[in-house]
Amino acid sequence: MADESPMMAEAYAIVSIEPSEAPENTEGSDWHCYVIAQGPNEIRGFRQGKRKAVTLDVEEIVARLNERRTGKRSRVHLVMPKGKKAEENKKAEENKKAAESKKAG
Repeated sequence: MADESPMMAEAYAIVSIEPSEAPENTEGSDWHCYVIAQGPNEIRGFRQGKRKAVTLDVEEIVARLNERRTGKRSRVHLVMPKGKKAEENKKAEENKKAAESKKAG
């Protein structure tokens, strides 16, 4: 995208994750304040938990923000069906591969 504005060309990134007091009107311990930036724009938020877990959560937030920014969609997690349907799908896939190898050979 050659005509992107300079701000849109910059990805979101974690600026900091620091231990914090509980946000107003909340209770508990192990709070962290995080800052995410994209160019001059900042997002400040709070997460409760151990630092490692909070860091993983904030990294996921940044990844999703960057996916939205570029218009990419997340992958769908497909689960193979079980039982008779799974056998039918496996046979159909084998038949497809056999047909493709006949065309190639």
